Amino acid sequence: MRTELGHGAWIELHEAWLGPLEAARLQECLLHELDWQQRQIVLFGKPILQPRLIAWAGELPYRYSGQTLEAQPWPAALAAQLDALGTQVSAASGERFNHVLVNRYRDGNDSMGYHADAEPELGADPVVATLSLGQTRRFQLRAAQRGAGERARTLLLATGSLLVMGGTCQRHYRHGIAKELGTQLGERLSLTFRRLLLAPPR
Repeated sequence: MRTELGHGAWIELHEAWLGPLEAARLQECLLHELDWQQRQIVLFGKPILQPRLIAWAGELPYRYSGQTLEAQPWPAALAAQLDALGTQVSAASGERFNHVLVNRYRDGNDSMGYHADAEPELGADPVVATLSLGQTRRFQLRAAQRGAGERARTLLLATGSLLVMGGTCQRHYRHGIAKELGTQLGERLSLTFRRLLLAPPR
């Protein structure tokens, strides 16, 4: 179902886009087959370790937060399965993607701060699709320019759900995954599909 956010921005949340058994099998494969890394990024001019693990695959390198993810294919054991999945996500979102960033949130201490997927190589007003696997986490979305008393919108992204952000969403809104301390949360994976239009400058 599409939700209009204003200023030409919208989101679509497809709940149970993957069935629970298919989602669990895919999560298990990804956990064991991907090359998980905890990389250093630059935040407010300071290098820090990301509070999560990442893996990725794509046709072009992708640069964000002071680092470059070089172009690389999926592991051979997963290539056919994930290429087919990417085709299905493209059909659901109306966009052809050529890069996937996989975030691994190991527990409630892992998080992602508010940000927009607005790197130059994504072009103007990109469509971004995120497939969630595993633990349900709170996805928060807020206007980049907030009025007095305006609160963030919270979505519960359950396993198998597909969230698509489009229109001017990356221009006018910011999104993130907050820490959830004091809870016994299991692992969550998010596969974020993007279309890169050009390689980042060296």
